Amino acid sequence: SLKEIKHIEHAFYHQFCDQIVEMVKELSIGHDEMMRRMKFVDGDLIFDAAHSEHPIAFLMLGHFGNWEWIVSLPYWAGDIHCCQVYHPLTDDVLDTLFLNMRNRFGGECIKMRQTVRRLIQLNAAHQPTICGMIADQQPRWDAIHHFTPFLGHDTAVFIGTEEVAKKINATVFYGSVRRVRRGYYECKVIPITLHPNELPDYQITDRYMQLLEADIRQHPELWLWTHKRWTRTKEEWEERQS
Repeated sequence: SLKEIKHIEHAFYHQFCDQIVEMVKELSIGHDEMMRRMKFVDGDLIFDAAHSEHPIAFLMLGHFGNWEWIVSLPYWAGDIHCCQVYHPLTDDVLDTLFLNMRNRFGGECIKMRQTVRRLIQLNAAHQPTICGMIADQQPRWDAIHHFTPFLGHDTAVFIGTEEVAKKINATVFYGSVRRVRRGYYECKVIPITLHPNELPDYQITDRYMQLLEADIRQHPELWLWTHKRWTRTKEEWEERQS
């Protein structure tokens, strides 16, 4: 209903303003304070997977809750190498600012185009690694290969995480973020698959989107509604293929 939409809109902007403040705080927050405010639940599941025969584990996330504070995972991961895939910003000053903010917790930022090469290097070196992937953005037209039902729409989705996972036999997990209270978050680690090559194509991606939708439906104000998510429709994509 329109009333519900207005309520979600107001709650979203309230949360979004908080997150901007939290992002600024990320530049200076200390080790103990960050571990108090951003906790990981069932993290042993992904830590054990990274220490297994196949050392690369993916943590799939959405633009939900405070996704920026997930970069504090190295504080919890011990000797496991943590990294996150990012798309460089067009503004050099902002790009440098965000890189400094994300790298200060001990992780590595990998440019999107260098992801496969870097993960193959880490895999060949048998380096236990957790790689964070935010995959709920809208793909470019030339990057669309699959649509899945999401929040009532046939939605174009990135399948890159699934493709790389199958290529290097990486385990895949979902990070379900919860806002405990203002300025405090938890990320619950949920297994998607420990054997990616045993699953049919797109099942990993579909499962990720289902888990993200469940989180959004429970707390819609925590998702980033300001990004344009459905401007590329399945109908137009099919027309472009003909």
